[in-house]
Amino acid sequence: MEIVKLFQAGGTFMYPILLVLALGLVIAIERLVYLLKTEKATNLVWSELVPMLKALDFERAVKLTSSIKTPIANVLNYGFSRHVDGKNREIIEAALEEGIMDEMPQLTQRTHYLATLANIATLLGLLGTIIGLIQAFTAVAQADPAEKADLLSASIAVAMNTTAFGLIAAIPLLLIHSFLITKTAHLVDNVEKSALKALNLMVRD
Repeated sequence: MEIVKLFQAGGTFMYPILLVLALGLVIAIERLVYLLKTEKATNLVWSELVPMLKALDFERAVKLTSSIKTPIANVLNYGFSRHVDGKNREIIEAALEEGIMDEMPQLTQRTHYLATLANIATLLGLLGTIIGLIQAFTAVAQADPAEKADLLSASIAVAMNTTAFGLIAAIPLLLIHSFLITKTAHLVDNVEKSALKALNLMVRD
């Protein structure tokens, strides 16, 4: 395979780039699995809660949200705690907003690392190329004049492999980062919409 040949010809800087790529993929898989599970749990919890809230059965609703640990349940627990105390709409709404802010770090954590790792992979590729070019020009300076052109072109080709591999690692990480950011934003929107709907069902004029 061309990528294998490129990797083998790239020198020592290929290994840290590969490590960065592997780390990024591990983070991406963990985040994707978490977001998919959370999205499924959010939809399930909300579908169970709606009939309870419409029936004003807050006791069962509180028992449900207290028995599970998902972002939507944790957020609604904030609102239910104020509702049980007989607080007004503004206080319940503030409690729900506090719950959303508390859950945001859990929803967004580690995702931003992907963009950082993509930049590191690119920079490592460039650094590897620069060091490779320095070594190439040093070697060419001491070579036979008749061989300088061929030796220089071959050395530059090898040095450029690290930049190519850095970009091969960086581009997928950036695409995955963009996808996860969109997925996270969609999930946060769902939690916020659910919290607002729950507020309207809790406090009816």
